[in-house]
Parts: sequence; structure tokens; C-alpha cells
Amino acid sequence: MTEVTRNFLEIYSLLDLKEGRQPSNDYYVILQDPVNFQLNKFLYKKIGCKHKWVDRLIWSDQQWINYVSSDNVKTYILKYKNDLIGFFELIHHRDKKEVELAYLGILEEYQNNQLGSYLLSEAIKESFKNKIKRVWAHTCTLDHKNALNNYITRGMKIFKTEIVNI
Repeated sequence: MTEVTRNFLEIYSLLDLKEGRQPSNDYYVILQDPVNFQLNKFLYKKIGCKHKWVDRLIWSDQQWINYVSSDNVKTYILKYKNDLIGFFELIHHRDKKEVELAYLGILEEYQNNQLGSYLLSEAIKESFKNKIKRVWAHTCTLDHKNALNNYITRGMKIFKTEIVNI
């Protein structure tokens, strides 16, 4: 068993966002439309393998299709020119007027180039377009070594910490 620290973070206003800069106009974020469960599945597995993202590994293709087809789920893709770099998934919880940043990641070959700050900034900005009260996410000690610091630097605050054994 491995002891993991999981931090839950939140931000209540776009005014609190300390935006990471876009490296150049060659980098951009787009909504994945139409939805493509295979792209979500690929990014989840490829990025998540180093960080022990395991909960969706047992999903059938139909479960992936149902997930990405939900009106509450939006997937955004980070690209450099035409190259796929990373992604984030937003889950809109309409009843609570909040957006959960479910997954955010960058392919390993593009990591450590300060793209995470830009990607997280875009995720927060997209979230607040939904007229919500807050954006929240969680990260853990299995995620990229800069993940927690990136969330905090962007203006998110820790509201809960827990220790789990996996």
C-alpha cells in the first residue's frame, strides 16, 4: 500500500485567477467537438499511467461513450499547431452551480515547459463561462511534482486535505 495525500482546491471568482501566460499563438485550447471517447480514453491512459490514474481503466467503451456524451461533461484539448499536447475535462454540477476540473494533464514529452500554468488558466476561464459560483479540483502526491503548486499559484485555495492508502 502507498500513502497518498489528496488536496482539494477551489476558486470562487475569475478575479482571483493569476493567469499563466500562453507560450505563443501556436499553442491553443479548443473544445473537443464532436466528442470522441477514444481521444479521452487515450489521453487518460497515456497521461495517467505515470500518475496511477486507475479508476477508469475498467470502463467499457460504452461507459466512455456515456461519460463524454453527457451534457455536463466537456473536454478541451491543448494543441501546439496541429500536435496534441494535453487536455482537461470539466464536469458541470448545475445543481450546485459549480464546475469540477476532473482531469488535467500534459503528455510527458511536453511536460516541464510551463504549459500546465496556461492549461490550468484556460480550464478555470472556461469553467467560469458557465455562470457558476466556484471551480474545484483535487490533486494528489501521485500527480506531477508541480501540480499542487500550479493550482495554488493560479489562485486556488486548499479547502480539504486527506490521506488515503492505495
